[in-house]
Amino acid sequence: MKEITFINRNKARWEKFEQQLKKPSAVNPDSLADQFIQLTDDLAFARTFYPGSHTLAYLNSLSQKTHQEIYRNKREKGNRIPAFFRTELPLILYSARPYFIISFIVFMASWALGVASSLADIEFVRSILGDAYVNMTLDNIEKGDPMAVYGQMGELPMAFYIIFNNVSVAWQVFLYGFLTPIGAIYRLFFNGVMVGAFQTFFYQKNLLGVSTYTIMIHGTLELSAIVLAGGAGIMLGKYLLFPGTYPRKDSFIYGAIKGVKVMIPITIVFFVAGILESFVTRHYNSIDNWLNIFIIAASMLVIIWYFFIYPSLVHKKIKAND
Repeated sequence: MKEITFINRNKARWEKFEQQLKKPSAVNPDSLADQFIQLTDDLAFARTFYPGSHTLAYLNSLSQKTHQEIYRNKREKGNRIPAFFRTELPLILYSARPYFIISFIVFMASWALGVASSLADIEFVRSILGDAYVNMTLDNIEKGDPMAVYGQMGELPMAFYIIFNNVSVAWQVFLYGFLTPIGAIYRLFFNGVMVGAFQTFFYQKNLLGVSTYTIMIHGTLELSAIVLAGGAGIMLGKYLLFPGTYPRKDSFIYGAIKGVKVMIPITIVFFVAGILESFVTRHYNSIDNWLNIFIIAASMLVIIWYFFIYPSLVHKKIKAND
């Protein structure tokens, strides 16, 4: 069947249905479901015989709007929030895994560049971290307390400051995805270089072990969250740059919604990291080794479990029930 014939046969029905969706409260739920089934049949036909056509893009958009309307009207069992974290969010995280992997690779490459640049040029660290921070840290090293920066403020004020700062950085990395994936990668790259320069600075002062031991108390969560936020930003940019068969606007909105949902648990991770940095890291000189190792290991397990293992399990379960 020629595409023009397919359009002429169904155009009136599609347009009528599109008008009904503008006043969804007036549409019978059963009728909505029946028309959605017909629409998905049309979509499957168009995908098979007219790939890349405007007809396919139109039916994709109309199907998405219909699905959202059905989902909005669907009565849900129990509390929406537990269901979101138990099923909906893990499925989104599962689909975002390729972007997390890309983000991790970018971060590690930029971290390595930060290390190499700092070793090659002693002034590179100052250009990245700033003279004020480097001079302050040098003074702390001379006083025998290289990590004294973590004890300069009261615990509660410091917690608010750190949480706000870190969450701001994470959302900046994500929102740079509005500039396509390159935007998110740029911000992620800068953060990786900064971490590499920071660690190299302490290495050059023979304090790499102390700095790593101290920083990873909160850094396990903090750095993981930065990488995950980078993945969310890359995903956002991808839906803008490569809309596929969807109209670019619809694809971008869909990607933005997915990205914001991914940022919810990342924000929670930063909140916990800020608490650890403010209330625990400052006591690095007196904290027992077993407690330090436990915090780092537990933090790593939480990230790996909820962002990677659990989403895979939920995906397999849903797929098995289909």
